[in-house]
Amino acid sequence: MRTDAIALSGGPGGSAVDVVAPPVVDVEHALHEPPPDARAGRGRGRPSPWRKVVLYGILSVLAIPFVFPTWWMITSSFKPINEIFAFPPALWPSSPTLDGYVGAFTAQPFALQYFNSMYIAIVVTAGTMLFSSMAGYAFARIRFRGQGVLFLVVLTGLLIPAEVTIVPLFQMFNSWGMIDTHWPLLLVTTFGAPSVLATFIMRQYFITLPVELEEAARIDGLGRWRIYWSIALPLSRSALAAVAIFTFLHVWNLYLEPTVYLQTPELFTLPQALTRYTDAYGGEMWNVQLAAATLTALPVLIVFVFAQKQFVEGLAQTGLKG
Repeated sequence: MRTDAIALSGGPGGSAVDVVAPPVVDVEHALHEPPPDARAGRGRGRPSPWRKVVLYGILSVLAIPFVFPTWWMITSSFKPINEIFAFPPALWPSSPTLDGYVGAFTAQPFALQYFNSMYIAIVVTAGTMLFSSMAGYAFARIRFRGQGVLFLVVLTGLLIPAEVTIVPLFQMFNSWGMIDTHWPLLLVTTFGAPSVLATFIMRQYFITLPVELEEAARIDGLGRWRIYWSIALPLSRSALAAVAIFTFLHVWNLYLEPTVYLQTPELFTLPQALTRYTDAYGGEMWNVQLAAATLTALPVLIVFVFAQKQFVEGLAQTGLKG
């Protein structure tokens, strides 16, 4: 790189003015010169592979308390009853058998109960996603009198335990003739505490959307409903994924409400059905219970394994702005 200076005379009695020409860059030298970051880190060595080995080893050891119970449940479902509580516990059954899985479907209508849990969880999840996204968009984008107070009242639903409202809800549904039907499970879970939390998540996400999107949509002639349905809702896929995952898991594991509202075994859901595997003397049928529990936990594991990334991203994005 070279800089040339040219002196110009200002005339008689004038002073000389130095004009500095632009620097001349040596292009060939600049192309072959490494960037400053590369020169600064040239002396640094690469991270040792042993650090990864040690890190993964520590994480594997810490994962044992979480993985081993699930592994024990799955493998014990293939064991005879006399091997289930053997000490030390065997990591694999010595004589695998399917008697537990056969007993799960023959002791009670487990297939029908599985269908009950599946369709209730799907319907409630879809309804929660729809209504919570609508309510969240209204609280985030529509300005009306008493908006903050109303949203605070909605959030108080998270502070009320389900045990407090179960008796009045039972009396209400009993007066409507809905006891021993799935209607209480569908209505209470769709508009209950999970829906309140879902509304809060969707509101926090819609607040982060740029206002310019709505302004451009209004210029194009779109109304409030079209803006929500065609613009805001498609952009909230990550938040909707988080709502869908935790709603599905909550409804799938629901136990108190089915126990209160349902009386017929053909209408039971899976958590309620798992408590009914007993022999003629009232003893626990452990191999059958473990087989049924394995089949019950299977959808939860599948949903979490394939959707955990969207779940984390959705919760992270909803906390960007309050």
